[in-house]
Amino acid sequence: MSESSIAKHMNQRPLRILFLITSMPVGGAETLLVNMVRRMDRARVEPLLGCMKEKGVLGEVLASEIPVFDHLINHKFDVGVVGRLTSLFKQEQIDAVITVGAGDKMFWGRLAARRAKVPVILSALHSTGWPDGVGRLNRMLTGITDGFIAVAKDHARYQIEQERFPESKVFMIPNGIDTDRFQFSESGRRVWRHQYGIPAESPVVGIVAALRSEKNHAQFIAAAARVLLERPDAHFVIAGEGPERGLIESKVAHHEIEERVHLLGSVDDIPNVLSMVDVFALTSHNEASPVSILEAMSCERSVVAPNVGSIHESVLEGQTGFLVDAGDVDATADRWLHLINDDGLRNRMGSDGRLHVIANGSLVSMTDGYMDLVEAIYHRKQRRPSDFQTGIPTGVAATAASTADLPVR
Repeated sequence: MSESSIAKHMNQRPLRILFLITSMPVGGAETLLVNMVRRMDRARVEPLLGCMKEKGVLGEVLASEIPVFDHLINHKFDVGVVGRLTSLFKQEQIDAVITVGAGDKMFWGRLAARRAKVPVILSALHSTGWPDGVGRLNRMLTGITDGFIAVAKDHARYQIEQERFPESKVFMIPNGIDTDRFQFSESGRRVWRHQYGIPAESPVVGIVAALRSEKNHAQFIAAAARVLLERPDAHFVIAGEGPERGLIESKVAHHEIEERVHLLGSVDDIPNVLSMVDVFALTSHNEASPVSILEAMSCERSVVAPNVGSIHESVLEGQTGFLVDAGDVDATADRWLHLINDDGLRNRMGSDGRLHVIANGSLVSMTDGYMDLVEAIYHRKQRRPSDFQTGIPTGVAATAASTADLPVR
């Protein structure tokens, strides 16, 4: 009998897992969480969601499916959040707390989980460095944390070498998407292009990312202006919402390209938005393994992205897309033009990209990885109380990461 099967057999009831996040706007990590929660086996786990601030669009959606708690913190220095979270964890009989992202939820969530004697305490991180650096205070709670979840091999190495987490506590569970949902749609392409007045034959470059400073939309706009000098028939779409919208609009106006740049705002129909574009772009300063890239590749879109984080594990140079140095406007524009002007190359990269995601980015394997990891730690602790100090699961698929040979969970 496998370790996972033993865990199921030992379970008297599904384990109650609470994911703690700041809010749930439409974004990569948030969409990933929604998809994973929906795929979780309710015979094994009961997922709950805690939002430190407002629910957000996706939080409202999940509230009709699972218990969702919001407005748990009043302000950045609200120490009362510890008591509120502690009471929540006890009241809901939480078996595992997984903080999503760095910042205050990572600190207060783990501290409260310890006070509430929650058996399993994990932190899932989806980015590297600014603005999601772990920081000294969060690092101080490493001892009470059972594990840190990375989304790619290089991301796991980053957590060990840069964030200085113990190697035995770093686990790699690759991001995964629903490849059945994310497929190219010719009808979706026509509908979305018609909606924004984009001719069927015009090349389109698109980005799907929250409008935040770290996503560096200014580079996207600058590269668009550069491309339009050579391909005045091109169009550019930006899907997402956020605090940088005003700045982005001003950049578009500065370059006088308002008729060619379309800000879609927050949209739910991402597969068809991706179908309307020919080239998918990302211009972030920092990333780990962006879900948006996996979604674009699953929709057979070629990709141009910065060579940061673990992006190179998905965007295979010259095979599924092109990598450029972060912040390099000219290189970005050149690669866009290369793909715009070469239909054969663009289509081949799109096909190879989907095959790569199907082989390496399964939503099922990601969801199983989370459930297996929580069950392994929980049941190991039930057998051996001393493991509350170590938090190292053994003998299961979710084994500790190694910088020499990082296993996939």
